[in-house]
Amino acid sequence: MLLLLLLLASTGNCQVQHVSGQMKNNSCVCEVNTNMWLFPAEKYEATLLQVESCEDSLKRLQEQVQLSNKRLPEIHTVVDNITQRLEPYQYLNYKGLYSPLSLRQLGEELSKLETDINSISVQVNNAETTKLSKEVHKLRRDVDMMHMANSINMKTVKEKLRYLKNSVESCLSIPRDFTGQQRYCLKGLITNISSPVTTKISPYGKNIIAGSWGQQALMDSEGLKNSFWIQPLVNSHISGNVLRMYQSYEDFMASANHNDVVVAPSTIHTNAVEGPSAVLYGEALYYHCYGSADICRYDINNKAVTRVELPRIGKDYRKFPYCYFDCQANSDVDVEVDETGLWAIYATVASHGNIVVSKILWDNEAETLNVTQTWETRLFKKAATNAFMVCGVLYATRFLDDYNEEVFYAFDTATGKEDNTLALQLEKIGKGVASLSYNPINRQLYMFNDGYLLAYKAQF
Repeated sequence: MLLLLLLLASTGNCQVQHVSGQMKNNSCVCEVNTNMWLFPAEKYEATLLQVESCEDSLKRLQEQVQLSNKRLPEIHTVVDNITQRLEPYQYLNYKGLYSPLSLRQLGEELSKLETDINSISVQVNNAETTKLSKEVHKLRRDVDMMHMANSINMKTVKEKLRYLKNSVESCLSIPRDFTGQQRYCLKGLITNISSPVTTKISPYGKNIIAGSWGQQALMDSEGLKNSFWIQPLVNSHISGNVLRMYQSYEDFMASANHNDVVVAPSTIHTNAVEGPSAVLYGEALYYHCYGSADICRYDINNKAVTRVELPRIGKDYRKFPYCYFDCQANSDVDVEVDETGLWAIYATVASHGNIVVSKILWDNEAETLNVTQTWETRLFKKAATNAFMVCGVLYATRFLDDYNEEVFYAFDTATGKEDNTLALQLEKIGKGVASLSYNPINRQLYMFNDGYLLAYKAQF
């Protein structure tokens, strides 16, 4: 009521009445009109409505505040989740696709490319090397003009440099007689993939959802020619240290007569297997070494481990796993094999997360593992669920639904050409694809699919 009276007092007009008085019997007598001081009922009612309206507004505001307080933890959770998801892409802030490119670094890369092309021209002087020499000479002129004009078209120059680098690598990559050795590679890309020709639950059970498996992949390996193997990631689906081998397909299907080879003292040892990356090639297991940017070679006979570091990956070896539908933990580096030998598939900050393919070579005389050539693609690695190599061609897959994957992309290291119009489907049992590898001996693909082991026939 006090508030109401104050409002009335503040809203009313203060009026003063002047009257004349007369002296009667030693007293001042005057007449006063009190009508002007009657209680302002109409103003009271109007003010009362304002108070009620304010109370309603205050009540609604309090309800909104209470609702916001309830939703605030949910909002914080969403923001934290988005922040974590964006963290792998923060490199774009300082090395993005359209950030200024250091001309000095570009000049150094171009100088190295000129040296490589000159070396190739001395060994192989043909129309292809002449064409490369002219193109790199033109690019040198363009870079020199950038120095003078102080302007940079980063995307165009970067793409041209990538193309020239891939062309140089292609000149050195595949032997002259390779296509004659494998006639089906001349037919071009894979045209079809069969339904699963092998379906089996992993001998480790369906609880182990990540790993690699297949048949030994080196044609000339007599001792292990028909061996089948499986390498499970028993440490939280991200690492392992045991290779299980079977001498025959029959033993493998029956999960009998196996031999367990321990490649490292523990699942977190530096020689342990990280990610679903392994392949058995000859009498050695090749894989991504745990906690590093290295490729490891474990010799089954003498138990020696040899390593080689992948170029330009550094400490960023856990930034770019296979994703698309859902990220496969620790799948950043993938070792594959085809008719031409061993490959490593990965991505780097320098390639802006796009897939990089490196050729791996084991020197038996020097007993060293080497990276001989490297190609850069334009496919963002996190846009693919997996990848494999066939006849020197990189193939990438993506998620279609819980029961189908699709091969949608190919990159030919021999020509540097890409094809993103493929639509080759692979049937699967579970949603997640941990690994997908090709075997050049029987031209089959081997998939580790949520604890199931599936094999397919590639058709050309």
